[in-house]
Amino acid sequence: MVTRARVLNTAYELFSRRSIRDVGVNELIETSGVAKSTFYRHFPSKDDLVKAVLALQHEVWFEEIVAQAQRRSDTPEEELLVIFDVFADRLGSGGYKSNMLVRVLMEMGPDHPLGVASVEYLARIRGHARVLAEDGGLERCDLFARAWHLLLKGSIISAMEGDREAAELAKQMATSLIERHRRSVL
Repeated sequence: MVTRARVLNTAYELFSRRSIRDVGVNELIETSGVAKSTFYRHFPSKDDLVKAVLALQHEVWFEEIVAQAQRRSDTPEEELLVIFDVFADRLGSGGYKSNMLVRVLMEMGPDHPLGVASVEYLARIRGHARVLAEDGGLERCDLFARAWHLLLKGSIISAMEGDREAAELAKQMATSLIERHRRSVL
């Protein structure tokens, strides 16, 4: 399992800095320090590795970002906003490189199997926002979740461009969005 984790972490780092297509299997093998046969035992293809990296990104979302937002908030509405603070914290520390789900979707497209996987994981994040909206008593929760998710993805792309204040601006916009859906003035 240690070898698998080393390959996954290496792939995540390389894919985050460059792109899926720009990083070859031989580079992944060399950089992670595993034998070719070991690599292929864990990941029969590069697409299998990318799918595993996407799953890891999704786990990080729920185990780190959402968990931290839950600890720092008292209500579902607060959690919807604190998620942007968690991103802002990551940006401030220089620890945020890219979001693999967004990167793979943009690079591979929504019809490629890896793009399909990205879309599915992103839909789960949007679903989490919808549940929080429902738990918070907001109106038109599906529409709210779509709009909130647009703000989140926009802040991610802006952060990838180097905008360290993107998450804070998105949070301000999300505050207005919550208010609008609280009053049902649509």
